[in-house]
Amino acid sequence: MCLTGVDYFSTLGYQPGIAALAAGVLSPIATILLVLLTLFGALPIYRRVAAESPHGEGSIAMLERLLSWWQGKLFVLVLLGFVATDFIITITLSAADATAHVLENPLVPGFLDGHQVGVTLLLIALLGGVFLKGFSEAIGIAVGLVAVYLALNLVVVTVALEHLVANPELVVDWKQLLTTSYSSPLAMVAVALLVFPKLALGLSGFETGVAVMPLVRGDPHDTPERPRGRIRNTRKLLTTAALIMSGFLITSSFATTVLIPHQQFEEGGPASGRALAYLAHEYLGGGFGTVYDLSTIGILWFAGASAMAGLLNIVPRYLPRYGMAPEWARAVRPLALAFTAIAFAITVLFRADVEAQAGAYATGVLVLMLSAAVAVTLSVRRRGPRSAVLAFGLITLVFAYTTIANIIERPDGVKIASFFIAAILVTSLISRVTRATELRVTEVHLDETARRFVEEAAANGEVRIIANEPHARDLLEYIEKAYEERLRHGIPPDDPVLFLEVTVADPSEFEARLQVTGEERHGYRILRMESSAVPNAIAAVLLHIRDLTGARPHVFFDWTEGNPVAHLLRFLIFGSGEVAPVTREVLREAEPDPQQRPFVHVA
Repeated sequence: MCLTGVDYFSTLGYQPGIAALAAGVLSPIATILLVLLTLFGALPIYRRVAAESPHGEGSIAMLERLLSWWQGKLFVLVLLGFVATDFIITITLSAADATAHVLENPLVPGFLDGHQVGVTLLLIALLGGVFLKGFSEAIGIAVGLVAVYLALNLVVVTVALEHLVANPELVVDWKQLLTTSYSSPLAMVAVALLVFPKLALGLSGFETGVAVMPLVRGDPHDTPERPRGRIRNTRKLLTTAALIMSGFLITSSFATTVLIPHQQFEEGGPASGRALAYLAHEYLGGGFGTVYDLSTIGILWFAGASAMAGLLNIVPRYLPRYGMAPEWARAVRPLALAFTAIAFAITVLFRADVEAQAGAYATGVLVLMLSAAVAVTLSVRRRGPRSAVLAFGLITLVFAYTTIANIIERPDGVKIASFFIAAILVTSLISRVTRATELRVTEVHLDETARRFVEEAAANGEVRIIANEPHARDLLEYIEKAYEERLRHGIPPDDPVLFLEVTVADPSEFEARLQVTGEERHGYRILRMESSAVPNAIAAVLLHIRDLTGARPHVFFDWTEGNPVAHLLRFLIFGSGEVAPVTREVLREAEPDPQQRPFVHVA
């Protein structure tokens, strides 16, 4: 919970100030709307996401199951672009905000003024160093920072509320200002609804909450298919964090709105972006205020930890599996270095400016929450009561309104997100092309009949395999194919041959487990299987037969008529194309010793 909380709870450092600027005297009412959406919108959605995606993939996995083939992969890549926007900007924006708190403290040496980029880069480097050390160290730091930060906030809010109790005229003045500014409670709620999307950063912790699910302890009897204990404990995590945050949001918004003059929240004012810190210095003295500042700096610096943990969990579950990242992307430390380097670049690009990155942060958060709401609504629609469908559908509409309003208000967020999406699409497709001739098979399994066919063929001498693209699969097809291949390749008429047939299932998949079945049809022995790419599957089966029998098998192909560039594109997109040369290339990469490679014949 604390690893998630360094992101979620750290928004207390700036959320009351954002609410006061956006809603003015209505800030507490707008914050109550935010809390209602948190408890009755975001929380039910992500409790459902935790149950349906218990391994940390989040709502992306739920939507991925709804779309197959390339459209599903491209959709996931776009969502990963928003994930990258949310999580990377969380790292850079939080570090930049921590730097702002450092430089605004009167005890900090003056020579640091104007060096916000350098200080921010140092904080990001320290964060990356923690993850190079290990997850356990990151969690230990998060627990300490969150415990201290929440305790200090509890003290500040309690003292502020005590001051209001001792000075009730302040509350009376606030209520008087409300009633004179707005004609009715309905008008107050209507205006609060209009400004509510600007408060959306207070929802930022839920996606990271489910992203770190693999770190949540489950029960001893949990299974990978249904880790009930982990799901239950993650739901406790989400509920506890939401309740804690909701309490702090309402009380801090009320206290800061009533106690701090509005002009102090303006840009450059002493309460700008640090409303609770202002109250800490005002009512508890400079010593406590400095301790509070240090705690705020610490949690803002480490707010990127939950984002880093989420990235380190989500990216290896998608891009390497799609063949859209190198294999080292499955490892934690190289990925941590890569994300740290990207965060460096973003920080330099935006000059560590918090405001310049805030739009992208809000856009990433809201798009992911909207995707989660859509995923849950579609899931409930398939196997849930009508009332639940209507409830989740209403929540989806609220998130859609919030997202659209935020995009209209801050279009720069979409522009930054578009950059991340384009970068992921381009690098992913380049990686997929460069890795296309890898073996791409995790395991080859021959059923009993297929194994018998192979062993008997090896016992009779050479294992000869005719690659056949299945069509009608009638007697005439096999007679003609066998006659043509024996004639073209000089295979003696008495030598036995096996047919090998590959059916492309989903060409957008990258890796596959091959299940080879043996079938005797019209007197011919056939090895059949499904795969995402024909040449890679044939190469994998040939290597498996070599290892099984100790003999190098022969495979026989026909040249395919047509433009070779068009065939290459067919292979990359549809998994077929010019099979013979690609099979040979896959074998060359998989087996560097020419004396151990199966024979490829083309005529």
